[in-house]
Amino acid sequence: MFDTILPLFLYLFGSQQSDENYKSLIVNFFVEIMLNMSIIIMYLKINWSDMKPVIAVVDDEPDILELLSITLTKANFKPELFSNANDLLEFLTKEHCDLIILDINLIDMDGYEICKFLKRDDVYSTIPIIMLSARGEEIDKVLGLELGADDYITKPFSPRELTARIRSVLRRVKHEPDKHNRLISIDEDACEIYVNGKLVELTATEFKILTILAKREGVVFSREMILDELWGNQKAVVDRTIDVHIRHLREKLGEAGNMIKNVRGIGYKFVNR
Repeated sequence: MFDTILPLFLYLFGSQQSDENYKSLIVNFFVEIMLNMSIIIMYLKINWSDMKPVIAVVDDEPDILELLSITLTKANFKPELFSNANDLLEFLTKEHCDLIILDINLIDMDGYEICKFLKRDDVYSTIPIIMLSARGEEIDKVLGLELGADDYITKPFSPRELTARIRSVLRRVKHEPDKHNRLISIDEDACEIYVNGKLVELTATEFKILTILAKREGVVFSREMILDELWGNQKAVVDRTIDVHIRHLREKLGEAGNMIKNVRGIGYKFVNR
């Protein structure tokens, strides 16, 4: 390899230095390139599946779950499927979702009760809910909507109509004022952050760190957890790198920067106060 590359470097640089010096130069040159390329790729790498809206589906009919999984995937959503309410609630304590499709007749809980519980809880109340049920009477629809559901669809349903309803609800929710947070606004679709209505320019890494923290407000993330969320098994940086990103992020957010709290000896959390 060196015998092939060395004449090229000798020609380009026109130096009379020894072959050994040039071999050392070439080795260092390529090592530096590889290190820098790995860092660049790592920092620019975005898990695009994470950018897709996450749709949680709760239905005790396997055929319906399969149909919805295919429909949502084709529509560029990321479906999370559950056959019972308890699994959904456990999922919500750990993960974020953008919308819930909720059946009424479940094996462990009534869909109306789940809807009422979620809409009364400050942690989950902003998650839009579309109720999907074989109950098509007007009273059933009215009850679902009065309990806080954002839409109500009866079975059997058209996959195309369901997809259109989902997009409509997501658009509506996106443009509604955030009752919990008027200072800072996160537009994940456009990868933009607004503070008091003004666009704040962030790097891809800073944007993702902020969304990781903000999606689970009040939850403390260690530096290692943030690294895992950012790069998973691809991470090749020390955890103190997160401190640098957080510092820059706070500076750019200005008055909203104090929403990112340091938990001494552990890590960081987002507090909307």
